[in-house]
Amino acid sequence: MESIKGGQVKLRSRYIFLAEKLGLGSALVLTILLAVLFFSLALFYLQATDNLWYLSFGSRGVNAFLESFPYFLVVALIVLILLSGWILKKSGVFYQRPFTFSAVGLLGVIVFVGTALAFTNLSEKIEDETFNNHQPARFLRPFLSHGLKQRENGAAGKIVEVGDGFINIQTPDCLKRIDLTRMVRPLKEDLVPGMFVLAVGGHDGVVFVALDMRVLGEEDLLMIRRGIHREFGPMNERRPLLPCGSGAKEFRILVE
Repeated sequence: MESIKGGQVKLRSRYIFLAEKLGLGSALVLTILLAVLFFSLALFYLQATDNLWYLSFGSRGVNAFLESFPYFLVVALIVLILLSGWILKKSGVFYQRPFTFSAVGLLGVIVFVGTALAFTNLSEKIEDETFNNHQPARFLRPFLSHGLKQRENGAAGKIVEVGDGFINIQTPDCLKRIDLTRMVRPLKEDLVPGMFVLAVGGHDGVVFVALDMRVLGEEDLLMIRRGIHREFGPMNERRPLLPCGSGAKEFRILVE
């Protein structure tokens, strides 16, 4: 009281408090929306790429699963959730309730709304905008492009050629040869061009040696299918079909 009477304490304008509250509220809404978006994209990634499929191979597919996991998406989601919780606590919106209650409610909203969005075509539209260099979705490319990259322990793509003990598949990047001579169990289906397959194994030079393989349906690997169409489709032939990796010369010798 002596400090107040002596003029050492000055009252802040109520407009400053109002601006702070509005700023925190806007930041909270923005981070929650971004968290919902990233949760929805993470579900979309798991459903539309080859990641979860590798688990169907048992222990042979663990390395390929870990290699293709959307780490960037998950880390960004965790950061956004933590940031949302910090802003929520800072703003004191639910000051009359325990923070744990508010945090659980916040997480529930993100999961519920993100799951609901996953059943819409929003993520697919974002994918199209992202890979066609449209603004402002381009900033999401680092988070989604991992789903189309080459794997060291897995391979997914469309069969373009079937040979004696091998197949050539078309991936979103290039042409990859799959060696079928070391398969631990024979395929039940006859392989024909146009099929989409998923294999686990490892590389021997420019050739991918498959230990196990699955033939997938038309509704599987949709993101990879669209990636192949964007790069090599009849309506958008951006570049010729080249072999994967740096061993192009070795691959041509192998084909010849």
